[in-house]
Amino acid sequence: MTKKIICAILLTVILSFSIDTVNYTQVYATDTVDDVISGAEGFIGAGTGSVVSTSELDDTSKFVYNLLLAIAIIVAVVIGMVIGIQFMMAGVEEKAKIKEQLLPYVVGCVVVFGAFGIWKLAVTILSKW
Repeated sequence: MTKKIICAILLTVILSFSIDTVNYTQVYATDTVDDVISGAEGFIGAGTGSVVSTSELDDTSKFVYNLLLAIAIIVAVVIGMVIGIQFMMAGVEEKAKIKEQLLPYVVGCVVVFGAFGIWKLAVTILSKW
């Protein structure tokens, strides 16, 4: 019963926020085709001066890659240390529970570091094109 009430309240709040944030703007159509064409040419011309250099993109990608890899390594080492200390201090029954925690840890490490390997491989291959 309480779950239904909570769901109803959340639905009401979400709907009230979504209704209030809708922008009501008027759209005016242009009079002629020439206005549409000149507007399109102005739009295209505005974007010609802002070109992203490949060196900036490469430097940003390397920075983000190294930052996320360092964070992943730190988290993996800290969690591994905690699990290891718990395993050394635990009794027989607790060691079985800790071994159950070890499998998701190893799978998580394989997934995270595999993703970093795929990212590095993709960046290396695509940078040669």
